[in-house]
Amino acid sequence: MPDVVDLRPSFLCFDDLTPYLADDGWLDGPKLFGNANPVELDVGCGRGMFLFNASTTQPKRNFLGVELDFTEGRRGAKRLFKRRQPNARMIGGDANYLLDHLVRPDSVAAVHVYFPDPWWKRKHRRRRLFTDLFADRVARVLQVGGLLHMWTDVADYFEIVKALLDHHTLFSPLPQPEERPAAHHLDYQTSFERTRRQAGLPIDRGLWQRISNPITP
Repeated sequence: MPDVVDLRPSFLCFDDLTPYLADDGWLDGPKLFGNANPVELDVGCGRGMFLFNASTTQPKRNFLGVELDFTEGRRGAKRLFKRRQPNARMIGGDANYLLDHLVRPDSVAAVHVYFPDPWWKRKHRRRRLFTDLFADRVARVLQVGGLLHMWTDVADYFEIVKALLDHHTLFSPLPQPEERPAAHHLDYQTSFERTRRQAGLPIDRGLWQRISNPITP
């Protein structure tokens, strides 16, 4: 019988979070990570390539992923667990619930959204992650000066997101990050980026900063 790996230090469900909550009910970074370093949030983290690489190269920052697909999330969490990566955690569940009920306002240094599901069929597009409400949620949890990263290989989806965020009163667009050569097989933001770039497909990269005073339309 194979050994049972306790993934809870790396992969947590909403019901597992009680020990990591502050008295006011918000997630407490020092309880979750054991330090007060800045926290970055990876929405739809999948198998966790970004979490793994970022937490390895930036040990003074904490990375929290949220993934709706528990099977994918647990695969990534197992890798983090094996490496005893102390500054990376995954939560299984709906990112919108996490943002609404568990992440303290003005507490996150960056939000990363890489290759969100495009929901191709017109009747399913209402399920897309990026909506006015999602943008408001991200603006609420980001610290002033915090960054929102969004990458996709779906050009029309990127244009929708760009229009939404470029006109949001609490975000200011920054120059689009340039594509850089990959030094090795794991030197990509996500495994999906690796697949698309190796196939020669273009990727749009967006970057926005949370500002302090709303822009007057």
